[in-house]
Amino acid sequence: MFKISKLSEPRSAIWPAIVAAALFGASTPLVKLLVGELPTLLLAGLLYLGSGLGLAVIRLLRDRGWKPSGLVPGEWRWLAGAIVFGGVLGPALLVFGLTRTDAGPASLMLNLEAVFTAVLAWVIFKENADRRIVLGMLLIVAGGAVLAWPAAGSEVPDWIGPLAIAVACLCWAIDNNLTRRVSGSDALFIAGAKGWTAGVVNTSLALLLGASVPAWSTAGAAMAVGLVGYGLSLVLFVRALRNLGTARTGAYFSTAPFIGAAIAILLLGEPTPAPFWLAAGLMSVGVWLHLTERHVHMHSHEPLEHTHPHVHDAHHQHEHDFDWDGSEPHSHPHRHVALTHKHSHFPDIHHRHGH
Repeated sequence: MFKISKLSEPRSAIWPAIVAAALFGASTPLVKLLVGELPTLLLAGLLYLGSGLGLAVIRLLRDRGWKPSGLVPGEWRWLAGAIVFGGVLGPALLVFGLTRTDAGPASLMLNLEAVFTAVLAWVIFKENADRRIVLGMLLIVAGGAVLAWPAAGSEVPDWIGPLAIAVACLCWAIDNNLTRRVSGSDALFIAGAKGWTAGVVNTSLALLLGASVPAWSTAGAAMAVGLVGYGLSLVLFVRALRNLGTARTGAYFSTAPFIGAAIAILLLGEPTPAPFWLAAGLMSVGVWLHLTERHVHMHSHEPLEHTHPHVHDAHHQHEHDFDWDGSEPHSHPHRHVALTHKHSHFPDIHHRHGH
């Protein structure tokens, strides 16, 4: 038997994206404190390694042992592609680009990730977005650009460094869109697999290039920051992809630089220049446009069979062929029947329809 829950409020799906951005943004001031202690590539490797190790332990404790990932055979290629682009190529290109680009322009160019993510989602993966969402994303990205604008007099040494950073952003955009294809599966497994792979590859590469093995205290601090700022943030990011779609999740995540700057001001006593307040205003309006979105129309669901955590709302009316204690959400293979109805929704894993 099943119990019927009403349709969840779409705005509740926003909070994982906001908290993911907050955790990642909060980690930035802490990473800045470690930059002088470790080579850049080794630091990146330890951050990812802490993420992968920590999430693996959390998953083992949650499941009281090792359980299958929930990925079906056709989804492994999407996860593998996301790991290659987001966990290996992206960080490597970024590190190379940073060696030939000033910090100001580099930070500015990292905002290209949100733009590339949205463009790929809209053009290649046909995700729906109206003018309100596009305007909100542009305002959020503009706020990040203002926040990262280089100081007067800084120059870009050549075009190779900026090009490498731009391609790194494209790799992360591809990663985001590929991860959306597997976002219905266990977010802890997806984020942990990314962390493990990126951590092992980047740490090994740094050591092969001559980096010294760091002190345990320094390595432990980097891995702890990685678990919270990268690992738990990525778990929430995957959940947001599941419920919001790629473009909207990417737009919310673009607020991370502002959150990081705000924490640096509060905790590290950094000054609050005029660009900070301008960025705050632009991002606030952009987030408000997204928060107040109400996308309602008559739409049809095709029959679908998949596995993901769910409650028994109007989209999940099915029987169970196993003993169930009534707890929700829970996860198991289930089938959706054809359904036509009207309600407010985002382009989540159940609403990838045309308009």
